Amino acid sequence: MKEIYELTASEVRNKILNKELTSFEVVNAIFDRIEKTDELIGSFVSLRKEKALEEAKLIDEKIARGEKVGYLAGVPVAIKDNMVSLNDPATSCSKILEGYEGIYDATVVTKLKEADAIIIGKTNMDEFAMGGSTKTSCYKLTKNPWDTSKVPGGSSGGAASSIAAQQCFISLGSDTGGSIRQPASFCGVVGLKPTYGRVSRYGLMAFASSLDQIGPLAKNVEDIALAMNVIAGYDDYDATVSKLEVPNYTEFLGKDIKGIKIGVPKEYFVDGMNEDIKRVMFEALDKLKELGAEIVDISLPHTKYALPTYYVLAPAEASANLARFDGIRYGYRSKNAKDINDLYVKSRSEGFGSEVKRRIMIGTYVLSAGFYDAYFKKAQKVRALIKADFDKAFESVDMIFTPVAPSTAFSLDAVKTPLELYLEDIFTLSANLAGVPGLSIPAGLSNGLPVGMQLLGRYFEEGKLLSVGSAFEKIRGEWKLPEGVEK
Repeated sequence: MKEIYELTASEVRNKILNKELTSFEVVNAIFDRIEKTDELIGSFVSLRKEKALEEAKLIDEKIARGEKVGYLAGVPVAIKDNMVSLNDPATSCSKILEGYEGIYDATVVTKLKEADAIIIGKTNMDEFAMGGSTKTSCYKLTKNPWDTSKVPGGSSGGAASSIAAQQCFISLGSDTGGSIRQPASFCGVVGLKPTYGRVSRYGLMAFASSLDQIGPLAKNVEDIALAMNVIAGYDDYDATVSKLEVPNYTEFLGKDIKGIKIGVPKEYFVDGMNEDIKRVMFEALDKLKELGAEIVDISLPHTKYALPTYYVLAPAEASANLARFDGIRYGYRSKNAKDINDLYVKSRSEGFGSEVKRRIMIGTYVLSAGFYDAYFKKAQKVRALIKADFDKAFESVDMIFTPVAPSTAFSLDAVKTPLELYLEDIFTLSANLAGVPGLSIPAGLSNGLPVGMQLLGRYFEEGKLLSVGSAFEKIRGEWKLPEGVEK
């Protein structure tokens, strides 16, 4: 018989509604699991145990009275530390927001609360979502549950490790250039970056506003569908959210995918690619063929410009978004300042970490009067070409298949240059530039570490991705999460 923490979100939800378990039992079991595992893994930066148990009791009382409950009634959910929730810590894992607590709920938090989900705490992340390893957090290291000498990926590394270590059932992350999909791949869990505008960003601390998107991580595709049924949809507080009707994503699961056309871009399978990653990808494609999918060779010719384009646009937006953190309005304020100018300089110099400062400097440079046309304006034009590549490809295929990352999880001790770290996002960031949805699913193992495959879809066709993803999970077989993560 499975332990409670080994269940999926769907199983927990059904057992609570069928009164086989109470929400209090589930939440208690999850905090027991966290107490046994998080000293080693380090997924969480703050927990709200007392509040969560009180909320679980209220859910149980509603069920006992026969009252209507929400869609995720009693299911423990974790939130990345860059989403605000009322009276809970929210710091983006940056010293400059040390001690800050949310004064309102992000829209995704409101929706989770309305669905009677139980928010258990905030997960570790790269500072302001800038990084691919979760090593730039001001708090601590998070370790990969498959091998604790490896990184969990980033920036949603804590969100991914919390699922892989079975410390919660659904975890929300944010994805600006691959920050949900890459850690999902490294930690062997499922992660979805929805279409830009499918999920409200209200209450998400902005890194790069035209690229950021909130999305779920979970043990399987079905749980991703459950989460999307709750968090997707229009929001008066975010003008970029679409008014398109939200489908019931669980209705896409278990469908026959015979005849669906899946494009494989040649630019993502180049000479010199990691042979083990290539092997797992081709084995996954063979499984999709067995399911009746038609595999089509395609080209996304401007792919090679995606990385430099991203690292002009994202820092530019970050430098503007992070201007508000000045030692006056929020969090950290330097005690060594002599005057107001000194206060700004010292608060930001002491409050931000080196990676954030590097990107602010790059962003300020490319937006400066002398270089705006040469860098920012040109990058916007290239972004349009990258988007046009996707538009053209989707005229002939239903979705696109690629690896998630060029490697498996790398060592915590690895010394990588900023450029080497930026290259970790090379297969994911085009989707953010184009705004299309992307799903990361565990496809196999390489030297005992998970390898994820990525499915990219047309705008607002997350359901089709989930359909193919669930069919692939069925033919791939059971995916076991790592053991031995208890201290």
